[in-house]
Amino acid sequence: MSTSPAHGSPGPVVVGTDGSESARRAILFALQEAQRRGVALRAVSAYGSGHAVQSGLERSAWPRTSGELPPHLHDIVAREVTDSVEELRRQVGEPFVEVEVHCERGRPAQVLSDASLLLLGTRGAGVWGRSRSA
Repeated sequence: MSTSPAHGSPGPVVVGTDGSESARRAILFALQEAQRRGVALRAVSAYGSGHAVQSGLERSAWPRTSGELPPHLHDIVAREVTDSVEELRRQVGEPFVEVEVHCERGRPAQVLSDASLLLLGTRGAGVWGRSRSA
């Protein structure tokens, strides 16, 4: 079995995150693996109707039926992911891994992209990934 990539340079390690503790553990593992492989890390978070977001002590939820999301929701999710990843990146230490944060409205399966390694924590346990029951 060959360990070299079939096409060009290896892609980044991609980690899906929803803000949960298991997602933090997945990010930590992903950072260590990206460091070991000498590749970048892409932290991906999907958000949308029916999902909750926590920003500081404020927690807001948008009902699944409205279809309308606040225009600043992307910024809140991106800031939360960036802060979490940066904290864990400092914990892992040098050599620092290049990190790209990608937040997009949609279902996780639609938002996650091609990668040399994809890591996920437990499903739906996070504050911005938790669906509300109808």
